Amino acid sequence: MVRVNKRRVGGWLPSDPELLRKWVVKLLSKPVADPSDYVQPIQDLQNLVATTPSLQISTQAMFTEAYVYDPDDPTGAPALTSWQQFLGVLNNIMTIAPEFIVDRKGEAQGLVGFPINALLDWPMGTISGYSTFSSDLFNRQFQKVLHYWGQFLTTEKSRYVLNTSDPNADPPSIAWLSDAAKKQMVAVACQPSNNSPDCLSKPFEDIFQVPDPNDCDYLGFTSWDDFFTREFQPDVRPVGDSVVVNACESAPLQYKTDVRLSHQFWLKGQPYSLENLLNFDPLAAQFNGGTVYQAFLSALSYHRWHSPVDGVIQKAFVVNGSYYLENMSEGVYGSDPDPSAPNASQPFITSVATRAVIFIEAKNSAIGLMVFVAVGMAEVSSCEITVSAGDTVNRGDQLGMFHFGGSTHCLVFRPDVSLKFHVPVTNQPNLDATNVAVKSNLATLT
Repeated sequence: MVRVNKRRVGGWLPSDPELLRKWVVKLLSKPVADPSDYVQPIQDLQNLVATTPSLQISTQAMFTEAYVYDPDDPTGAPALTSWQQFLGVLNNIMTIAPEFIVDRKGEAQGLVGFPINALLDWPMGTISGYSTFSSDLFNRQFQKVLHYWGQFLTTEKSRYVLNTSDPNADPPSIAWLSDAAKKQMVAVACQPSNNSPDCLSKPFEDIFQVPDPNDCDYLGFTSWDDFFTREFQPDVRPVGDSVVVNACESAPLQYKTDVRLSHQFWLKGQPYSLENLLNFDPLAAQFNGGTVYQAFLSALSYHRWHSPVDGVIQKAFVVNGSYYLENMSEGVYGSDPDPSAPNASQPFITSVATRAVIFIEAKNSAIGLMVFVAVGMAEVSSCEITVSAGDTVNRGDQLGMFHFGGSTHCLVFRPDVSLKFHVPVTNQPNLDATNVAVKSNLATLT
């Protein structure tokens, strides 16, 4: 069987599958606690699976399927082979923060921004993985595990990765606030300027706000999450003058017109289903036949959301969904399997993943009601909304943020809204796009 090596969009996982496997092997080399000493949410997850026959079968079967898929491939064979082994490593992850991975020459190789996703990279793409991660019972308990880890990432203990390197590990890692790592984050921030020399020469501190420039260890960041949700300097991302501006620092994926209210979103073509995307809200019917624009976020970029229009917040809520569910056509039995799942499943996950839904009544009556949807992928379980119904917002005002992860987002417009996009995007998915600046011109009316 030929394994396809798709590029891992957004840099959430290393692009080299062998490097990723070595990282998982490194985790396996660390001592694990006795199951009776697991943190409480993982004990509860273990008990749920043990007392639910269908989950007991599917959780083990997804690791078996992943291994049987291609056990002899040295760059892709999964390092984990059982559910119990996964639980032990998962428990260890509860006290670690995402690492910045490099090769032996010190060149960045992506990072394990999604360490749990790294463990499930192939199991989640199996039939049994689909069964496991489509279980609402399983997802609600797994949500508690992710919340527990998220709490750790808001503590001072989590910021050790900001100034700690591990050059002798396999694979090696560098500190997030090392010169090499900051240089790459600057490079990602410079993508919207086509990597202009003037932008690339700027110090990290000129692009991003740092709480305490005199703090040589952490630049004043109090936790991993504090660093992850860092803000741009005030003058770095000015607000554009178009009627619709870019809501996230993100790479355009695609736009679709004449989107149906209800569709079979699990099909290979991954059509949008507005009812599912908007959680069957009564307002969803107004968007039948409308337009959906989608773009994805980079691991090294900026993770706050901003209003694309001037207007008033009508509704704002978080939908509890799945965390590691991907479209079956992108799984290990598909014709072109996606090892970087759920990257190629981005349209599909808009209907199933945890997401924040914000309805905005635009001041411009030609736009009227529109929707911003922030979609969490993998362990991006925390979508924080910072506005409420009744709030007036201007283009570029903050709507919320992703914590300890980033992902993808959508803008949804009614069928009578005709838009001309001013960014490189078509009605076909583009997984090789680069970032467009947040708050910059996105679209005008036609």
